[in-house]
Amino acid sequence: MTTTATARTELAAFLRSRRERIAPEQVGLPAVGRRRTPGLRREEVAQLSAVGVTWYTWLEQGRDIQVSGQVLDAVARALMLDRSERAHLFALAGGEDPVAQPVCHMVTPAVQLLLDRVDPYPAAVVNSRYDVLAYNRAYTWLAGDLEALPFEERNLMWLAFTDSVFGSRLVDRRTDARSMVARFRAAMADHTAEPAWKALLHRLRTASPEFEELWQRHEVSAPGNGEKRFLLPEEGLLSFTYTSLWLGPRPSTRMVTYTPLDEETAARLDRMGAAPSGGQWEVPSAEPRGTVAP
Repeated sequence: MTTTATARTELAAFLRSRRERIAPEQVGLPAVGRRRTPGLRREEVAQLSAVGVTWYTWLEQGRDIQVSGQVLDAVARALMLDRSERAHLFALAGGEDPVAQPVCHMVTPAVQLLLDRVDPYPAAVVNSRYDVLAYNRAYTWLAGDLEALPFEERNLMWLAFTDSVFGSRLVDRRTDARSMVARFRAAMADHTAEPAWKALLHRLRTASPEFEELWQRHEVSAPGNGEKRFLLPEEGLLSFTYTSLWLGPRPSTRMVTYTPLDEETAARLDRMGAAPSGGQWEVPSAEPRGTVAP
């Protein structure tokens, strides 16, 4: 793995600060001898991590050395790092966490309330893998009855490249699909070892020659906002501006809201939203609308 000089300097300072905050007795070591600095000695961290003292010293000195994810895992455990600190360690070292904690996809009641409040404007919570985690009633006008699908198919990548309501209603499906693949590839760079990502990629490459062709272009794109058009058989053309509202400190899970791009779309959404209960736009009730990823 390759890291920049700045990252190595930050890594060295971070390791030193984490080492100095731990008392020997916290990790079962005897507090013997006079210590010039607080916390553990470098050789004690090396001992607890089962790595060489020289190697750990070089790591804390910010030298350009090769380090595996397994060794970083051992260091993280020895230094008693919490989840955020552990993620920071691997980010600075340019390593991939072999036992990374899955991102929690639980949608809180507050988020579901926001989704419901923006109705009749479509909105959904989507992660960087394009899994649809929650949504409001209006979103089903664009994507169909998601409750009828198993969780692994409640994925916009899958719906865009297979026979689905979502794919059939996208007016600019080819252009939108190309953009989605580029964003998916960019996001996957941080998740290449995760089974769920690898499984989805394999399913898409197997099921869709079009996806395979786009995947082989190796295009990447950052997540962002834009415009989308949907053609509904009952209501006609709906044109939207979509906006991503991030729900965490990292660009992963986001709420995507669709606001009308023109007055005609706004009027159609108002009419659809005012349809009486039991009408063509009602969706089966479910608590919550969406699912927690396994």
